[in-house]
Amino acid sequence: MTLYLIPVPIAENALHTLPAYVQDIARNLDVFIVERAKTARHFIKSLGPARPLQEMIFTEIGEQGQTLEAEVAFRAAIQAGKDVGLLSEAGCPGVADPGAAIVALAHREGVQVRPLVGPSSLLMALMASGMNGQSFAFHGYLSPKRPELARDLRRLEQASERADQTQLFIETPYRSQMVLEVAREALQPDTLFGIAQDLTGEHETTRTLPVRNWKKIELTLDKAPAVFLVYRPRKS
Repeated sequence: MTLYLIPVPIAENALHTLPAYVQDIARNLDVFIVERAKTARHFIKSLGPARPLQEMIFTEIGEQGQTLEAEVAFRAAIQAGKDVGLLSEAGCPGVADPGAAIVALAHREGVQVRPLVGPSSLLMALMASGMNGQSFAFHGYLSPKRPELARDLRRLEQASERADQTQLFIETPYRSQMVLEVAREALQPDTLFGIAQDLTGEHETTRTLPVRNWKKIELTLDKAPAVFLVYRPRKS
């Protein structure tokens, strides 16, 4: 038995970003552990699955620490000799989502874990940023409130300079503009700040500039998924 870690496109109408072999594997499975069942069914349907959706099992992972139902479904599948697919909401399973708990369970149960090739917004943003790709850290979501966000950004800036390390984080699309505004105010003028939006999508854009340059630009960010990056090289 195998647990397949199946990437999901990170933009609308971007099925072409998944290799053919990944699509072939996914369309021939019938047991899935997923972040959200509705969108997982929609994705599998778009692949032209070998079986009707009604005959497939989709079990949601649940929030952090609430994976019992998914663990039960996984154990039942492997006891029946079935392979299982693990799906994130978008991007790569186990990275910035709760799927890691199922992967850890697979290792404990002696089940082969096979990661499949697909888009990762974090790696793509880092690749396109021009920042340090040798050392980096991902922080998930920062505070949603301006004063706390400013403190979080300064903390990442300090960590970046201390470790010579690129700092990455994400935010919900409707707060992207606020992140840019707070970054302009909170970060030092020569710190590099990067924004990667709608990666692999129709309006994909990635831009890295010193904060002093961001202050000169009148920019309204689209309400699209974004990865933000902060880098302040260590002083010699």
